[in-house]
Amino acid sequence: MTSPSEHDQHSLLAWALEAARRDWHVIPLRRQDKRPAGHAQKYCPAIGRCTDGHKTPEQRATTNRDLLVAAWTQQSYNVGIATGPSGLLVVDLDTLKPEEPKGTPDGATSFAALCERARQQTPATYRVRTARGGEHLYFTQPPGVRLHSTAGRLARKIDTRGWGGYVVAAGSTTPDGAYEVLDDRPPVVLPDWLYEALKPRSRLAQGATVAVTTRAGGYAAAALRGETTNVARAGDGTRNAVLLRAARALGRLIASGDLDRGEVEEALSRAASGNATESQRYYDDVITRGLDWSIAHNTPGGRAA
Repeated sequence: MTSPSEHDQHSLLAWALEAARRDWHVIPLRRQDKRPAGHAQKYCPAIGRCTDGHKTPEQRATTNRDLLVAAWTQQSYNVGIATGPSGLLVVDLDTLKPEEPKGTPDGATSFAALCERARQQTPATYRVRTARGGEHLYFTQPPGVRLHSTAGRLARKIDTRGWGGYVVAAGSTTPDGAYEVLDDRPPVVLPDWLYEALKPRSRLAQGATVAVTTRAGGYAAAALRGETTNVARAGDGTRNAVLLRAARALGRLIASGDLDRGEVEEALSRAASGNATESQRYYDDVITRGLDWSIAHNTPGGRAA
């Protein structure tokens, strides 16, 4: 006779294997939680699977049945789906928080309004009810397209999960409730009208520059202008890495007293937001981490970068 915990383990493994059967790339999430299992980048020991560099949840996602069985035999993980490698774009319709004013439209209401304005029916596709009563609408990404995650691009309370993101899969549970399939049909291709709203914005033309305000002169000012332009021109899939490199490079000049941190933060933040595929808070966090790391490693008594 199996115990309740063993039953949960078998059930969650079945959901993980079902996702893999659909060719969706699976990652284990913490038990009763939405966060990926394993260590975060800042705690990476650089050993084992991370010997050659930290592996993100997206990089660790798999459809390998043996690996999934081995993982869920250890623990009753929740099931996550890495949307990018799975070829998915998931529209996340969020619910209102208790403190938000009554009458504020939730994600489902805003999405219905978007469909009405586009003179389109609500797409019939694979759909999951989230633990808090929201909905995940699954679409396949159009051929040759690589859409990244967005926050609020379509409307307030509507996020999307593509490359760089993941969703909690059906069968998972959290203290708020369970994730349940509402419509089990295969995901349809993202409609053209939604793609037009989500497609990457055009980047700066080659040779274009970004206006930068700084009291610095000479090499420091040129470095700030150059790194800011690099960030603004960075393509989807590379912007986060380019932004982090820029923050670390300019952090050296902050540590040496050649640049003002506030000026650097403002310039990089504006450059990143011009073609945003992530929330501004996300980009600002990347900037803060890059600057903090560089300044700590380039001040007297610190390690050389």
